[in-house]
Amino acid sequence: MKGQLSKPVVELIGFPMDLGAGRRGVDMGPSALRIAGLAEKLEALGYAVRDTGDIPVRIREEQQVNIPNLKYVAEVVRTSEILAGRVRRSLEDGCFPLVIGGDHSMALGSIAGIADYCRANELTPGVIWLDAHADMNTDETSPSGNIHGMPLAASLGLGNERLTHLLGFAPKVLPENCALLGARQIDGQERENIRRAGLPVYTMADIDRKGIGTVIDRILADIPPRVDHLHVSFDLDCIDPGVVYGVGTPVPGGLTFREAHLVMETLAECGCMASFEVAEVNPILDHKNKSAEFAAQIVASSLGLRIL
Repeated sequence: MKGQLSKPVVELIGFPMDLGAGRRGVDMGPSALRIAGLAEKLEALGYAVRDTGDIPVRIREEQQVNIPNLKYVAEVVRTSEILAGRVRRSLEDGCFPLVIGGDHSMALGSIAGIADYCRANELTPGVIWLDAHADMNTDETSPSGNIHGMPLAASLGLGNERLTHLLGFAPKVLPENCALLGARQIDGQERENIRRAGLPVYTMADIDRKGIGTVIDRILADIPPRVDHLHVSFDLDCIDPGVVYGVGTPVPGGLTFREAHLVMETLAECGCMASFEVAEVNPILDHKNKSAEFAAQIVASSLGLRIL
């Protein structure tokens, strides 16, 4: 991977979005992460941190669901385009964009901004997607119409054009330059979308059989040599709910505390990550902000903090 970053300015971009999810509360995720000391943890590692505040998102009480299989799509697209522009400008300024949300529909804007920057600079983007879910539904396959189950599919060019062609082009990233890690709950029709796209997926069963060290080493051997910009999209529900339960859609059997930190420590050792986003922190379902504190420590581990 070309153009590795060393101690760039970390630019915090808040995206308090909950329109893509079926359960309320993740719009408070950015505040919870700030309260958990995210900036202070990164500053202790020697990074300069610039907090750009939150992108305003209209609450659902001010809107109507006009398209049941693409709920709140107009506002999701509008704000995602704003987020994409913010991410692109951050990269143009030589910063490390750290997007804090918010439901996982946020990745529509994050990845669009990264892809737009890469297109302009003849770079190849890649994505590691940590999630209990595949987020590979489309408006035609989603059982709920919740857009937070669609962003990875849309980034690969699958689904409704309003999502796939954010900023006017698709796909944003090629499937061979992506990896889905930690999946354990995939819809039946999502499986077909995964096969159709040719997306590499490493499930919890793969991790159980091979060990997390082997799996993350395999991913980092495959993707970074082919890409110029590696983005990590981290959904907190990839972690077992016995460790963190302040997430919108918890699924038993996820990554342990040490497995999650080993992934992040290995990313830090690689030095190949150029942007990061944290999704689905839900303070309403949490206790004393413990889940946000865990997420903040995960980000710090990915940028150089060591547990041992």
